[in-house]
Amino acid sequence: MQDNTTRSDDGRVAPAGDEALRLDRQLCFALYSASAMFTRFYRPLLEPLGLTYPQYITMMVLWERAPLPVGEIGRALGLDSATLTPMLKRLETAGYVSRTRDPDDERRVLVAPTPAGAELRDRILEKRDDMLCRIPLSPERVSELHALLDEFNAAFRAMPGMREG
Repeated sequence: MQDNTTRSDDGRVAPAGDEALRLDRQLCFALYSASAMFTRFYRPLLEPLGLTYPQYITMMVLWERAPLPVGEIGRALGLDSATLTPMLKRLETAGYVSRTRDPDDERRVLVAPTPAGAELRDRILEKRDDMLCRIPLSPERVSELHALLDEFNAAFRAMPGMREG
Protein backbone atom coordinates (compact mmCIF):
# COMPACT_ATOMS: atom_id res chain seq x y z
CA MET A 1 0.00 0.00 0.00
CA GLN A 2 1.39 3.40 -1.07
CA ASP A 3 1.57 6.26 1.43
CA ASN A 4 0.08 9.44 -0.12
CA THR A 5 1.38 11.76 2.57
CA THR A 6 4.46 13.89 3.02
CA ARG A 7 6.12 15.40 6.06
CA SER A 8 6.76 19.14 6.20
CA ASP A 9 10.00 20.56 7.60
CA ASP A 10 8.31 20.95 10.99
CA GLY A 11 7.15 17.31 11.07
CA ARG A 12 3.49 17.78 10.19
CA VAL A 13 1.85 15.31 7.81
CA ALA A 14 0.06 16.57 4.69
CA PRO A 15 -1.34 14.92 1.56
CA ALA A 16 1.51 14.56 -1.01
CA GLY A 17 -0.20 16.69 -3.69
CA ASP A 18 -0.51 19.60 -1.26
CA GLU A 19 3.26 20.20 -1.14
CA ALA A 20 2.97 22.69 -4.02
CA LEU A 21 0.33 24.63 -2.09
CA ARG A 22 2.35 25.10 1.09
CA LEU A 23 2.26 28.76 2.13
CA ASP A 24 6.02 28.97 2.61
CA ARG A 25 6.50 27.99 -1.05
CA GLN A 26 4.27 30.71 -2.50
CA LEU A 27 5.90 33.70 -4.19
CA CYS A 28 2.64 35.62 -3.79
CA PHE A 29 2.79 35.15 -0.01
CA ALA A 30 6.47 36.12 0.18
CA LEU A 31 5.67 39.39 -1.64
CA TYR A 32 2.55 39.99 0.47
CA SER A 33 4.47 39.33 3.68
CA ALA A 34 7.37 41.61 2.64
CA SER A 35 4.93 44.40 1.79
CA ALA A 36 3.18 44.08 5.15
CA MET A 37 6.56 44.02 6.91
CA PHE A 38 7.65 47.23 5.19
CA THR A 39 4.40 48.94 6.13
CA ARG A 40 5.05 48.02 9.78
CA PHE A 41 8.71 49.05 9.42
CA TYR A 42 7.70 52.58 8.36
CA ARG A 43 5.02 52.98 11.06
CA PRO A 44 7.34 54.58 13.71
CA LEU A 45 8.36 57.21 11.16
CA LEU A 46 4.86 57.94 9.83
CA GLU A 47 2.54 57.61 12.84
CA PRO A 48 3.87 60.70 14.69
CA LEU A 49 3.22 62.66 11.48
CA GLY A 50 -0.35 61.37 11.23
CA LEU A 51 0.35 59.47 7.99
CA THR A 52 -0.44 55.97 6.82
CA TYR A 53 1.89 54.23 4.38
CA PRO A 54 -0.50 54.76 1.41
CA GLN A 55 -0.68 58.47 2.31
CA TYR A 56 3.12 58.59 2.45
CA ILE A 57 3.58 57.14 -1.03
CA THR A 58 0.90 59.51 -2.30
CA MET A 59 2.85 62.42 -0.89
CA MET A 60 6.04 61.09 -2.53
CA VAL A 61 4.36 61.21 -5.95
CA LEU A 62 3.23 64.78 -5.27
CA TRP A 63 6.65 65.88 -4.02
CA GLU A 64 8.13 64.58 -7.28
CA ARG A 65 5.84 66.27 -9.77
CA ALA A 66 2.90 68.29 -8.47
CA PRO A 67 0.39 69.55 -9.30
CA LEU A 68 -1.10 66.34 -10.64
CA PRO A 69 -4.60 65.30 -11.66
CA VAL A 70 -6.14 62.62 -9.43
CA GLY A 71 -6.07 60.11 -12.30
CA GLU A 72 -2.35 60.51 -12.81
CA ILE A 73 -1.68 59.99 -9.10
CA GLY A 74 -3.78 56.83 -9.28
CA ARG A 75 -1.84 55.52 -12.28
CA ALA A 76 1.49 56.20 -10.56
CA LEU A 77 0.41 54.30 -7.43
CA GLY A 78 -1.79 51.64 -9.02
CA LEU A 79 -4.87 52.91 -7.15
CA ASP A 80 -8.35 53.63 -8.45
CA SER A 81 -10.12 56.90 -7.74
CA ALA A 82 -12.54 55.22 -5.30
CA THR A 83 -9.55 54.44 -3.07
CA LEU A 84 -7.57 57.59 -3.80
CA THR A 85 -10.27 60.27 -3.41
CA PRO A 86 -11.04 59.60 0.30
CA MET A 87 -7.31 59.44 1.05
CA LEU A 88 -6.73 62.79 -0.70
CA LYS A 89 -9.60 64.30 1.28
CA ARG A 90 -7.96 63.13 4.52
CA LEU A 91 -4.61 64.59 3.42
CA GLU A 92 -6.40 67.86 2.60
CA THR A 93 -8.11 67.89 6.01
CA ALA A 94 -4.70 67.34 7.62
CA GLY A 95 -3.43 70.38 5.71
CA TYR A 96 -0.86 68.49 3.62
CA VAL A 97 -2.43 68.91 0.16
CA SER A 98 -4.71 71.25 -1.72
CA ARG A 99 -7.22 70.10 -4.32
CA THR A 100 -8.32 72.58 -6.98
CA ARG A 101 -10.16 72.40 -10.27
CA ASP A 102 -7.93 72.51 -13.34
CA PRO A 103 -8.53 75.91 -14.97
CA ASP A 104 -8.05 74.29 -18.41
CA ASP A 105 -10.51 71.45 -17.74
CA GLU A 106 -13.01 71.91 -14.89
CA ARG A 107 -13.68 68.15 -14.81
CA ARG A 108 -10.16 67.47 -13.51
CA VAL A 109 -9.00 68.02 -9.95
CA LEU A 110 -5.36 68.98 -9.46
CA VAL A 111 -3.58 68.01 -6.25
CA ALA A 112 -0.46 69.68 -4.85
CA PRO A 113 1.37 69.76 -1.52
CA THR A 114 0.65 72.76 0.69
CA PRO A 115 3.47 74.52 2.58
CA ALA A 116 2.73 72.12 5.47
CA GLY A 117 3.03 69.23 3.00
CA ALA A 118 6.43 70.54 1.85
CA GLU A 119 7.54 70.84 5.48
CA LEU A 120 6.39 67.25 6.01
CA ARG A 121 8.82 66.18 3.28
CA ASP A 122 11.69 67.82 5.13
CA ARG A 123 10.70 66.17 8.42
CA ILE A 124 10.59 62.73 6.76
CA LEU A 125 13.95 63.25 5.05
CA GLU A 126 15.55 63.99 8.43
CA LYS A 127 14.55 60.55 9.75
CA ARG A 128 14.44 58.43 6.60
CA ASP A 129 18.15 57.62 6.40
CA ASP A 130 18.12 56.37 9.99
CA MET A 131 15.24 54.07 9.06
CA LEU A 132 16.93 52.75 5.92
CA CYS A 133 20.11 51.92 7.85
CA ARG A 134 18.05 49.43 9.86
CA ILE A 135 17.13 47.32 6.81
CA PRO A 136 18.73 43.92 7.50
CA LEU A 137 20.42 43.69 4.07
CA SER A 138 23.53 45.31 2.64
CA PRO A 139 22.99 48.34 0.39
CA GLU A 140 24.10 46.18 -2.57
CA ARG A 141 21.50 43.50 -1.81
CA VAL A 142 18.81 46.16 -1.36
CA SER A 143 19.75 47.58 -4.76
CA GLU A 144 19.64 44.10 -6.36
CA LEU A 145 16.25 43.40 -4.78
CA HIS A 146 14.89 46.73 -5.98
CA ALA A 147 16.09 46.05 -9.55
CA LEU A 148 14.57 42.55 -9.51
CA LEU A 149 11.23 43.86 -8.22
CA ASP A 150 11.22 46.59 -10.90
CA GLU A 151 11.78 43.89 -13.54
CA PHE A 152 9.07 41.70 -11.99
CA ASN A 153 6.54 44.56 -11.91
CA ALA A 154 7.33 45.63 -15.49
CA ALA A 155 6.83 42.06 -16.71
CA PHE A 156 3.44 41.85 -14.98
CA ARG A 157 2.33 45.24 -16.32
CA ALA A 158 3.15 44.03 -19.83
CA MET A 159 0.89 40.99 -19.51
CA PRO A 160 -2.45 41.20 -21.35
CA GLY A 161 -5.28 42.12 -19.02
CA MET A 162 -2.99 43.42 -16.27
CA ARG A 163 -3.41 47.03 -15.41
CA GLU A 164 -2.70 48.96 -12.27
CA GLY A 165 -5.48 50.27 -10.09
